[in-house]
Amino acid sequence: MPDEIVQEDLVESNEGPTAKEVDPKWWTLTAVCLGTFMLLLDITIVNVALPAIQTSLKSSFADLQWVVDAYALTLATFLLTAGSLADLLGRRKLWMVGLVVFTAASALCGAAQNPLMLELSRALQGIGGAIMFAVSLALLANAFHGKDRGLAFGVWGAITGVAVAVGPIVGGALVTGLSWRYIFFVNVPIGVVAVVVTFAKVVESKNEHAKKIDWPGFILLTVGLASLVYGLIESGSAGFGSTRVTVALVVAAVAIAAFIVVEFRSEHAMFDLSLFRLPTFTGGSIAAFGVSAGIFSVLLYLVLYLQDVLGYSALQTGLRLLVLSGGIMVVAGITGRLTSKVPIRALIGPGLALVAVGLLLMRNLSATSHWTHLIPGLIISGIGVGCINPPLASTAVGVVHPRQSGMASGINSTFRQIGIATGIALLGTIFANRLQSAVASGVASHGLHVPAGAIVNGLEGGSVGGLFTLVAPAQRGELGLVIQGSFTTALNEILLVGAIVSAAAAVLSFVLIRSKDFIVSSAGATAPSH
Repeated sequence: MPDEIVQEDLVESNEGPTAKEVDPKWWTLTAVCLGTFMLLLDITIVNVALPAIQTSLKSSFADLQWVVDAYALTLATFLLTAGSLADLLGRRKLWMVGLVVFTAASALCGAAQNPLMLELSRALQGIGGAIMFAVSLALLANAFHGKDRGLAFGVWGAITGVAVAVGPIVGGALVTGLSWRYIFFVNVPIGVVAVVVTFAKVVESKNEHAKKIDWPGFILLTVGLASLVYGLIESGSAGFGSTRVTVALVVAAVAIAAFIVVEFRSEHAMFDLSLFRLPTFTGGSIAAFGVSAGIFSVLLYLVLYLQDVLGYSALQTGLRLLVLSGGIMVVAGITGRLTSKVPIRALIGPGLALVAVGLLLMRNLSATSHWTHLIPGLIISGIGVGCINPPLASTAVGVVHPRQSGMASGINSTFRQIGIATGIALLGTIFANRLQSAVASGVASHGLHVPAGAIVNGLEGGSVGGLFTLVAPAQRGELGLVIQGSFTTALNEILLVGAIVSAAAAVLSFVLIRSKDFIVSSAGATAPSH
């Protein structure tokens, strides 16, 4: 979630609490915590459900990538625009819009009858999620002041930690006990309650110095990122030399270049590129991208390995992923208290390095590996992410004046989502290409009388069980070795790529993030950056 320092230039409505009423700020905290819990639970809950979605909707490997990327793309492209709209139209009003859109989209996701309907519904979820991401902390900052603000942010932080930690288990339990559809349906009652509380109790606020909406920038960024991700995902099956992939990547390059030009010239830029002149801001953006493109992009393929190859249920997979998510929550709590005492770069840089080490420790999987092989790497990666998350927001908002903090935080969060979207797409291409060559080699070396393409399609389509009907009983053991060996060979490849991305981000963030770049806040206290 984006952590923002919101300026105190808001215009509140005249509706205040009477002597007999509960202070509206506590209702605001309730509404924001409900929405945040729903939002983060949905992000972490989806991963363990992907194999079940794949089987139920007969989804391709590319479809699975789009289930995640459709959400990440719309979240990334709408995030900054949503913040500007909230400033102009009212944060309470936009928060309600976000809740309604996200809740309705969740119902559509649960009712999806084919992959396209699910992908489009996930994109709509991303729009609602972008609004909620952009507005949540602004609502709290407007409602709470002084010591109460610290308490409110503490409660909100605890809710986010719980949602991230329990997501895989809740998702696994729903998928195993009911259906993958309920990971989306569970949002509906939570969203309805949050909407009712917001409508009845939350006080409206606006930013009287709000800028106009940067529509040209928004359109160019959307076209550029969507084309880039489409090109990367399609290259996994069609190859980089295909016409549609080449066209998509050219469109992406042109749109992103045009976006940069427009943002430099715009008086109301959604993406203030001058912020990147600050080394610490650039380092924080690289770190945000790196942690998402590394461990969080790899997570999709780890889930497929645990369920499709090793045969664990969604609940069993969620319990095993607690090694990662539980570690993140525990270490983040400790790191949060260290940010005022330890240099920011001494937490983020080494944290990313630990993620890289963790990904490397997960490598060397083979046809006979058990899930326990992943435990050391998951633990180390969890510690690394726990070191990164608490201080990361400070690298964005701590180096700018309060009036720019909303945009700075939004840009940092946008880089997180871009990391997820491009990371999953690029790793998917590498995975698919390596899987094809590994299967062909395995079929030849084991002398199997089954087309290599059928095995690849079965692995990518989540229908591994059906492959064993294609060979004689005497060869089924050999086929099992080829299936698991090929998948782990491809997984080892993307674990290495994820580690390289994380290591590069570790070096760059450690070099670029500097204590001297942090400025004194409007409250008169320095950002935690010593």
